[in-house]
Amino acid sequence: MTHIRKAVFPVAGMGTRLLPATKSVPKEMITLIDRPIIQYAVDEARAAGIEEFIFVSSAGKSALEDYFDTAAALERHLADKGKHDALEKLACTRMEEGKMSILRQDRPRGLGHAVRLARRLIGDEPFAVLLPDDVLKSDVPVLRQMIDAHADLGGHMVATMAVPKSETRNYGVLDVTSERGGLFRARGLVEKPAPERAPSRQAVVGRYILAPSIFAQLDRIGPGAGGELQLTDAINADTRHAPVHGLQFEGTRFDCGSKAGYVKATVAFALDHPDLARAIDSAVAGRAPRQDLAA
Repeated sequence: MTHIRKAVFPVAGMGTRLLPATKSVPKEMITLIDRPIIQYAVDEARAAGIEEFIFVSSAGKSALEDYFDTAAALERHLADKGKHDALEKLACTRMEEGKMSILRQDRPRGLGHAVRLARRLIGDEPFAVLLPDDVLKSDVPVLRQMIDAHADLGGHMVATMAVPKSETRNYGVLDVTSERGGLFRARGLVEKPAPERAPSRQAVVGRYILAPSIFAQLDRIGPGAGGELQLTDAINADTRHAPVHGLQFEGTRFDCGSKAGYVKATVAFALDHPDLARAIDSAVAGRAPRQDLAA
């Protein structure tokens, strides 16, 4: 059992960094090895004890709903053919009845707006937010690491990683007041600071645990950067009611919303795959003949 039972997955984005693929395939449905990117976030949440899954999507995105639905004809075909291994691979794609909700965001209005849409389903309890673009590879699921730490701390928590000072302009950065064993107490978050103004090197990645008090702030604040409702602004506005902590997680983050990050993730996960590791290791090391790479 866990005190965090519900998770929000914002998937309404257009995925413009991965065009032209995302013209017809939603970015969360782009395949990483043998499953879509969204599956990695859902698997992480399940392993952390999440029981209810709330997807904030947009009109025209039916692929996600179809993916997590039961494929009766396919499953019957596999069973009739005795393809039980293939049938077992579909187990992770099934959502228990009543465990999955899909909300629609009419147009891009910011991460804060996507989170606010889930208010009725969340109620008055802490909850998780997972950004599927950030695929996190770790021995212990990152959300599990956060939930364990949050049980003693409460308030708001973000996952962080240390980045070079020169890269802080690409991230939200924690304004740290104290640190103990990879846990950082913070005044709040600073969005994409220039290196000379960055309050720390602790960059926020796409995992949050939020207190329900965040909804009052999302109602109160106005649009921020880009004219959108920013979750960072709401967290900063709520520091009087809920402390803010960052957890420097154990693992590796891949930005699968970018082409470079997606390729790096593909190589990293392929090297752990029993059917692919040997061939990929050979190819990456430059030992495979060109004709083998094209096979």
